[in-house]
Amino acid sequence: ERIALISRDLRYWTARRESAELSVPEPGSDLVRFGMGVTLEGDDGRKVHWRIVGEDEADPAKGTISHVSPMALALFGKKVGEIAVVNGRECE
Repeated sequence: ERIALISRDLRYWTARRESAELSVPEPGSDLVRFGMGVTLEGDDGRKVHWRIVGEDEADPAKGTISHVSPMALALFGKKVGEIAVVNGRECE
């Protein structure tokens, strides 16, 4: 049973690697995109920094969020100073 699980995981990661694409943000771009780091300030003045990454790399405790997370989806296409609304809360 353990070998079957390991084989399944190996097939999964092999397929993920084969379909992976390198994504590099455009230099000088002021729009939030995949791979970028963003610093948000909430209504209370508290700041938090996130880097938007792939699902397999996401670890909020380490400052990375998935590109399919509600936060990242709300931020995509925003410019510095624009307001993003996530779960009813505004962040700038």
